[in-house]
Amino acid sequence: MTSHPTLSLDGKIALVTGGSRGIGAATVRMFAQAGARVAFNYQRAKTAAEQLVQECGADFCHAVEADLTGMANAGPLVRAAVERFGGLDVLVVNHGIWGADDVAIDRMPDEQWRHTLAVNLDSTFALVKHAVAQMKRQARGGHIVLVSSTAGQRGEAFHADYAATKGAIISMTKGLSTELAPDGIYVNCVAPGWVLTDMTAGALDDKPRRAEIFSKIPLGRVAGPEEIAAPILFLCTKHAGFITGEIFNVNGGAVLVG
Repeated sequence: MTSHPTLSLDGKIALVTGGSRGIGAATVRMFAQAGARVAFNYQRAKTAAEQLVQECGADFCHAVEADLTGMANAGPLVRAAVERFGGLDVLVVNHGIWGADDVAIDRMPDEQWRHTLAVNLDSTFALVKHAVAQMKRQARGGHIVLVSSTAGQRGEAFHADYAATKGAIISMTKGLSTELAPDGIYVNCVAPGWVLTDMTAGALDDKPRRAEIFSKIPLGRVAGPEEIAAPILFLCTKHAGFITGEIFNVNGGAVLVG
């Protein structure tokens, strides 16, 4: 009988941040379908989180309310995943904020800058710190996938705060991949472009702006959340066994022409 390769996470335990909607929810679903037990956090979308747990099954899925602004709640979130499922093999840092309104650097409020860094970068550092500590205690390796953006590679005018955090995540990926390789912990990054989510809906619902966005994507459309979740899943399977420190572009070719 011919054997067909499958993207399996049988027996693995994962934590996905921002898992109640968009890319995060698609990732939770795919991980559960691949056999993983998945904890995820939500902040305000309690109903969506409960529906996702019901859809995937409480034996495979666990929702935790946690505000990931800054570093305070990262450790408790990691511990909640470990306490629920008995360990941690995969961390996917997916949560983040992006303001749909353009803000020139000379008009950007200091509070906006600090808040974007607190959500997008400070919490990422803390999550990785606590997850790595758990993975090292287990001594069985692990996978970390950080979600960046095309903005982290080429910048984004009028969104300096967002671009700075996403660029930092790319640098973290590269440095951590070599630091953690001796421990068998793989660290990779997925860099989406435009994706149809709640965060981008306002921009994409504006017809002139939508046309402008589409014109700059060689494939002529934006991604669906599942098209980002699938590469995240792949990077956590045995089929990515010789990949670490990679920035996986999933943006319809936009990063090449912007």
